[in-house]
Amino acid sequence: MPTATKGWGNASQLLAEAGINEDTSYYRGFTAEDEKAVLTVPMRIQEAWERNDADMFADTFAENGSLLMQDTQLTSREEIRQYMAEGFRGGLKGARVRGGPLEIKFLSDTTAMVISEGGIQLAGESTTAPERAVRVTWVIVKQADGGLKLFSHQSSPLKG
Repeated sequence: MPTATKGWGNASQLLAEAGINEDTSYYRGFTAEDEKAVLTVPMRIQEAWERNDADMFADTFAENGSLLMQDTQLTSREEIRQYMAEGFRGGLKGARVRGGPLEIKFLSDTTAMVISEGGIQLAGESTTAPERAVRVTWVIVKQADGGLKLFSHQSSPLKG
């Protein structure tokens, strides 16, 4: 397996540019600069949920990004935006996600994979209900301009 190469960015700066306060506890044991930079992508998704902001959520994805949400496979940034906007107006209004990384693998100089665990907390909840607990695979790509985008996000329930 290739190892991490320098150049994934500075996590503090990436988050500041996105208008997000850095939560260093999210990194858990992943404290190398490249690891922290890659983890800004799930942190941006978490913040989009916090704000119920479908635009922020979708803009974290690559143009041809993919999201598997429950049984729905979305295959473009615009499909993702529309789906999340509908959700944030409906059953996901006030919902947020919580979780954290379990593993990071750098697959190439421009591709990383993160495995995390967490879940959706509906409005008014302070913990994730067991039936909404998930394990997530994130494929993150470094763009030519140095920006980090989410190429693929797939979640699987921990309990069926």
